[in-house]
Amino acid sequence: MENVTKWSAEWTDYAWQFVSTYGLKLVGAIVALVIGLWLIKWLLRLVDGAFTKAKVDESLRPFLRSLTGTLFKVMLAISIMTMLGINMTSFIAILGAAGLAVGMALSGTLQNFAGGVMILLFKPFKVGDFIEAQGFAGVVKEIQIFVTIMTTPDNKTIIIPNAGLANGSLINYSTQPTRRVDWTFGIGYGDDLEKAKKLILDTLAQDERVLKDPAPTVALAEMADSAVNLGARAWVKGEDYWGVYFDTNEKIYNLFNAEGINIPYPQMDVHVHNN
Repeated sequence: MENVTKWSAEWTDYAWQFVSTYGLKLVGAIVALVIGLWLIKWLLRLVDGAFTKAKVDESLRPFLRSLTGTLFKVMLAISIMTMLGINMTSFIAILGAAGLAVGMALSGTLQNFAGGVMILLFKPFKVGDFIEAQGFAGVVKEIQIFVTIMTTPDNKTIIIPNAGLANGSLINYSTQPTRRVDWTFGIGYGDDLEKAKKLILDTLAQDERVLKDPAPTVALAEMADSAVNLGARAWVKGEDYWGVYFDTNEKIYNLFNAEGINIPYPQMDVHVHNN
């Protein structure tokens, strides 16, 4: 009985000592945890509002919100453990070293991830745009965090890492509402230049898809080896570009043939001298 009483007294002293030493810290840590979690929810609502105002891409919002929440919670956990008297210096050093090692191992993946974030934030192109980049041209079908998926005009699927798209040059054919169509039509030396120009201008004027302002133009572009080249330009809506281009080629070919205007092709004259 004496031993039990002695053990009970020692345990009571130990518990009281623990409570007096860590009790206030523990209560403070619990209070800080509750308040911290409430603040994190409030801050995340502010972050969501900021994303909405900034018109951040829908596919990027959940990831950024999750990343922000995780960072806030890690900071809260480190703060609470510090309040409890736990030395976090070694833990932070180990965490930093591990992060550095992982970052070096995944450097290429992280570059693609960063490129995806930049594309979704600054939007140099969007889904549905026709772009040319990294030696490929096609319609953007999907923008993912690590890669962008395109479909070529002949229906091939191209997957391009986002790092190259974010850091390299690209041509976006869909950003402007109008585009200029350029042609080069060759006629033979000695053909009626003014007649050929009028035929081209009349053809463009009759096409309702060709914009009146700026007006189409035709000019002598080059006196080449085998032909006199006429340069024609017309402005159209972006979606009409290829239709106007191909249709005009066919119309001019038929008109030139009907009007007796030669369409020359590269040729070489060979002179033979008999000795």
